Amino acid sequence: MCEQKFRLNRLSAALAAIMGIAIVPSAFAAEEVPAVDESTIEVIEVRGIKGSLYRSMDIKRGSNGVVDAISSEELGKFPDTNLAESLQRITGVTVSRANGEGSQITVRGFGPEYNLITVNGRQMPGTGYTRSYNLENLSSEGVKTLEVVKTARAETPTGGLGATVNIVTQKPLDNPGQSFNLSAKGIYDESNELGDDITPELAAVYSNTFLDDDFGIMVSISQQERDFRQQTANVQGWIAQTDNSRLPVLSGSQGIDHRQTDADGNPIAHFKDADGNDIAPFFMPRDMNFSINDVERERTNGMVSLQYSPIDSLVITADYTGTRALTATNGYGWGIWNSSTDGSPLIAYEIDENGTGVYSQTRGGDGSFTAERNTTEVKADSIGLNLDWSANDNWRFAFDYHDSSNKIDNGADKGLGSAGQIILGSDQLTSKVYDYRTGDIPHYLINWNNGTNQLDPGEIDSNFSQFIHSPGESDIQQAQFNTNWYPDFTDYLVKVDFGASYTKQSMSGTTAWSGLRGGPGFNPSYTEIFPDGMFQLNDASGLLDALGGGSINPDYYYTFSFDEAIARQLAYITPEVAGDNYYSIDPYMDGIDSSSLVEEESLALYLTTQWGFDIGDVAVNVNLGLRYEQTDTSSTVKQRVEEQVVWASPTEWIMKYVDGGDDNYFTQTGDYDVWLPMLDIDAEVMQDVVVRFSAGKTIARPLLGDMVAGRSLSGSPKIGARRGGSGNPGLLPLESFNLDLSLEYYYADASYAAIGLFHKDVDNFVSRSTSQVTIDGLNDVYNSPRYLETITQLETAGTAVNENTIFEQMIANGYGNADGQIAALDSDPLIVWDLTSPVNSTRKSVQGIELALQHVFGESGFGLGVNGTFVEGDVEFDPYSLAQQQPLEGLGNSANVQAFYEKDGLSVKFTYAWRDSYLIGVGQSQGSADAPPQYAKDFGQLDASINYDVNEYLTVFLEGININNEVEQGYGRFEEQFLFARQYGSRYALGARVSF
Repeated sequence: MCEQKFRLNRLSAALAAIMGIAIVPSAFAAEEVPAVDESTIEVIEVRGIKGSLYRSMDIKRGSNGVVDAISSEELGKFPDTNLAESLQRITGVTVSRANGEGSQITVRGFGPEYNLITVNGRQMPGTGYTRSYNLENLSSEGVKTLEVVKTARAETPTGGLGATVNIVTQKPLDNPGQSFNLSAKGIYDESNELGDDITPELAAVYSNTFLDDDFGIMVSISQQERDFRQQTANVQGWIAQTDNSRLPVLSGSQGIDHRQTDADGNPIAHFKDADGNDIAPFFMPRDMNFSINDVERERTNGMVSLQYSPIDSLVITADYTGTRALTATNGYGWGIWNSSTDGSPLIAYEIDENGTGVYSQTRGGDGSFTAERNTTEVKADSIGLNLDWSANDNWRFAFDYHDSSNKIDNGADKGLGSAGQIILGSDQLTSKVYDYRTGDIPHYLINWNNGTNQLDPGEIDSNFSQFIHSPGESDIQQAQFNTNWYPDFTDYLVKVDFGASYTKQSMSGTTAWSGLRGGPGFNPSYTEIFPDGMFQLNDASGLLDALGGGSINPDYYYTFSFDEAIARQLAYITPEVAGDNYYSIDPYMDGIDSSSLVEEESLALYLTTQWGFDIGDVAVNVNLGLRYEQTDTSSTVKQRVEEQVVWASPTEWIMKYVDGGDDNYFTQTGDYDVWLPMLDIDAEVMQDVVVRFSAGKTIARPLLGDMVAGRSLSGSPKIGARRGGSGNPGLLPLESFNLDLSLEYYYADASYAAIGLFHKDVDNFVSRSTSQVTIDGLNDVYNSPRYLETITQLETAGTAVNENTIFEQMIANGYGNADGQIAALDSDPLIVWDLTSPVNSTRKSVQGIELALQHVFGESGFGLGVNGTFVEGDVEFDPYSLAQQQPLEGLGNSANVQAFYEKDGLSVKFTYAWRDSYLIGVGQSQGSADAPPQYAKDFGQLDASINYDVNEYLTVFLEGININNEVEQGYGRFEEQFLFARQYGSRYALGARVSF
């Protein structure tokens, strides 16, 4: 392995442009290089981590604009599970996690939907029905370099508002001759309980050239299996109540309210409602639950690249990349549900100074035990062809085409064909207690009617089951044509690039839902179909032990056979017994499904020029470019036709849909065009000191969910959760004007220090507009004359008023139908829906600073890398406002530290990745209509790896991932509004690599 080190004088700047060091789509990177005077190049033979640091540093130093990179040697020496975890080592890049692994990236505070992933310069489709690409499914085998381009590029596909991440794969003609690499390791995950204690990971890369090195083939394949357990505590949402008269006045310690009060004893208003009025709300959790999920995950990556050079000036490349990832989850959960959270069912509470209920004792609702099964398959395929022809020393032409798809299917369980959830439990309780006054996670207990805090197996009843099938697919066909011209009539104009591209992207998704089957809501009761022996009592006291607070409460839970529960309900809850509420596991049972399709066609033209000249003794390089892009969009949806909402049980409201009939398709279109200028200037103002300035415009296309045409309403419209949404295919892209200024000092071998400032002004930011609407035919039992009459009856009789007693009394009054449900009458009031739609509105800004230090301690073998990114902007969520907000997801500070020793065949590396608290998104699955936030707490993970070269062919290694046993935690408006805690544990791998 050899390394070329460049000094950025005028000659080397020109060479950098000619040799392709300036970032261009890597699909066009095989260009003929004019002869150079090799006396100007220092050749250094450097291997291992230090060699890869050289290469990464030279990419950064020789690039136009702000670029960071990781080379293949570093990828191999990091204990990273996938490419997302490798990318988090780069300054400004952080990852979000799924199943304890890095999944998607955030760059400079801009989340996954705002960053573009390309492979060899080709735009990649998002994972299923989304724009964001899940990097958790890609291994590092076959990857040469990861490049993170943070400034505008006229020649690259659009969509990277935060950054464009280019994955450069290995090509056989890049390294003539035969090479073979094989690695094998066994993975031990300390969280695993039911799967294999040791799971394998195998990877191989083979490359060879033939016909005097004019034809080459490279094949890469990897296969990984991982078995693990996830332990979770979860609250699905928090409900804001602005009417303090609903909060009962309780004496002494039964009712504690820490909010500040005025002279009259009323809470002081520190919040604003949607209209800007001063309010003093209080917040209560919708539910509280714990779960254990046993996961089996398999991932297979394959890559084939064929290259042929029939003449020295022409290279033809054909390649294929495929990914298959299968994730099977079997889970058990237990928890409580609060049907009413307006304050009236409270019989004891404690509210903190921000209005958050940290303790509550509540009447009504239910307690449940859940079994879930879900097998999701992701299939990604990409096939491409590239022609690269250097006509002469002045002209080069390249054509690139690829057809890529990414499919996700949650119905990969061949026996089930969907994601299934079975909820059993009981509503025979007097009250429920939620307590988050101590410890890192809340606790709960239930006061059952049997006089204890533990439900007997014979009292367990059917609540409901549901089965959902929601596959999605994203496809891209893209053709790019590029021309490079190296003029020889001037010493200043180094290179001119111009070209065009055509991109067609389609994203589709389908959803089918069985509805709530098996009751629902314990109405009627089916306790007799579940024998006591079907339930196994388990000790929960040791769960989530990485979190403080001691044993969890309740300290028990029941598990049961998923298959047996289905079989018993299918056999008993038949149409003859339950009518239309019969049990079914078929998500397509009523022939109703919804589908959506978004299509985009974009035509782009671009021109860039690269200049090199001296100002005094300072060599200056300038890159000036312009891109024009025109996009047409359309969205077609198949909508379900709503018929009525019924009150099915005290805790469940269900939307009924019209059966059969003609498919209801609806199409909307939109279009836009953009001009995207860019300018890069860099100068070596002093020996080894480089100053960079970049200005440019980038875009990110609207989120897919915002572009779907039509309207959708909640299928389970409980009181306080009557919500819906409508899309807007005419949304304009987010346009960002970006400024970057950086100073880089390359002071020693493989060592540098850098500081960078960046500012982004984002226009056409998407905000949410919520309006209250009624829809003809959707009448409301709630607050109907019958409903209010029943409340009066209960109050007169001195009976507690809650959803259970109201429902039971209305049934006793004869208001139920043949199915034991209460349907609305035409004379009842219409349901008021909170309908939210996206609109282009505000301009917002983000600014930050990036710091990086990479230092190799001479020939000692020791090295250190430290980087940090600190960002801020007017894009943050205001927790004291109940108005709809559209903040920037993912914004937060981050830092990375890596320390290594490599000498005499021994390589030891420790890496620590830290991410500050950040906004995950807006809206909670069971939160109130004000779309409360979801925040992640700060997270820091320590990884380590040891590699030892037994000889020049064999290396053995040991890896440790999350060896500090960090947990993932999330919260709502305030940290006291707990949302989740997830514990995965540490995992280790022992293996070997063979290379020859």
